[in-house]
Amino acid sequence: MIAGNKIKVNLCSKAAPTPVISYAVTATRSIGGIIITASHNPGRWNGFKYKDEAGASAPSEVGTEIEKNANEVLSTGDVKRIPLADGLNKGLITYFNPDPAYFKQLERLIDLNSIRHSNLKVIVDSMYGAGIGYFKEILQGGKMEVIEINGERNPSFPGIQPEPIAKNLTKLSNSIKEQKADVGIANDGDADRIGIIDEKGNFLNQHQVFSLLALYFLEVRGERGAIVETLTDTTMLHLLGKQFNVPVYETPVGFKYVAPLMIEHNALMGGEESGGYGFRGHVPERDGILASLYFLDLIIRTGKTPSQLLEHLFSKVGPHYYDRIDVHIAADDRQMFSDKLSKGDVSSIAGLKVARLDTTDGYKYYLSDDSWLLLRFSGTEPLIRIYAEGHTPEQVQKLLENGKGLLGV
Repeated sequence: MIAGNKIKVNLCSKAAPTPVISYAVTATRSIGGIIITASHNPGRWNGFKYKDEAGASAPSEVGTEIEKNANEVLSTGDVKRIPLADGLNKGLITYFNPDPAYFKQLERLIDLNSIRHSNLKVIVDSMYGAGIGYFKEILQGGKMEVIEINGERNPSFPGIQPEPIAKNLTKLSNSIKEQKADVGIANDGDADRIGIIDEKGNFLNQHQVFSLLALYFLEVRGERGAIVETLTDTTMLHLLGKQFNVPVYETPVGFKYVAPLMIEHNALMGGEESGGYGFRGHVPERDGILASLYFLDLIIRTGKTPSQLLEHLFSKVGPHYYDRIDVHIAADDRQMFSDKLSKGDVSSIAGLKVARLDTTDGYKYYLSDDSWLLLRFSGTEPLIRIYAEGHTPEQVQKLLENGKGLLGV
């Protein structure tokens, strides 16, 4: 359809991760990019992501306009198409491989040779997704041992949901322990998110990984710059911001809100609770491959294991734990739950005073000991997400139960 409207298209010659395409938009000076993907969801959710000329997630108004125009075209049947062969012959469609330019970009951002020649044993869970083979290709030729699991391309994601969170990474955790590997890295279906398993087979949650990456830039690399997080992210970033004298900005949920602030403030990094992180000097978009390489560099430069890195982080900001539960609701009940939350006068939760309430994106209760509880409606599914961060795993579970109590479920 794009070529049918006489717009030149660079068409990938093979499946490619979302961050590789995001960078390709800028490398080819294109006006935008389209990725067909279910992202971290089951294959039946396949749709498309649109990237703007900066390689970033397009703003909401752009997505709305695309949907409007697409619906109008479909309703009128005025769809301009061109056969692939004709598009190739006329020069409207050109096959290209986005990898070489992306690999050169990685070489500019990080010393890949030092990673390649480390003695680390790394197990990569590609979760049957578009990131298959990338770490082996990037890191080959040195001493590092890279073992890949779930490395066969299969868009039905057999037996798993390709979201790199603890419940989906049992195989990776067991592989780490069985093969005595130093770290496990998982990417979601389109490789813009990461999950980390430490050398003991334990999952490092997204808040901990975000904070460790921030500490890597601030302490290990000695860089300075703003950090952008969503309101579902961790208080640890604010504590690190104070220690290293850098600002931390908070946005509603979604990288489409993170990216503009990253650009405006030339931010050091930006991220969200889902495990997606973007970095200065690159495209203002999530990149699970680059984030993983930075995490490996953190291990190598400090000489610490992932579990020791977490201890080091806690020595600076105190212990912080986090969890989330999803409460499925009937679509017709959304207004009822919204009314219940908006009319509720909550002064304390789990025995702690509510210091303040933020309703920017849901209902976030900041508590007197700097823990917090957030209830917000999913933007894509009929459910309410309950998030909590506290100082012990037990406190987190208690906060989540109180969140369910506020909903009456």
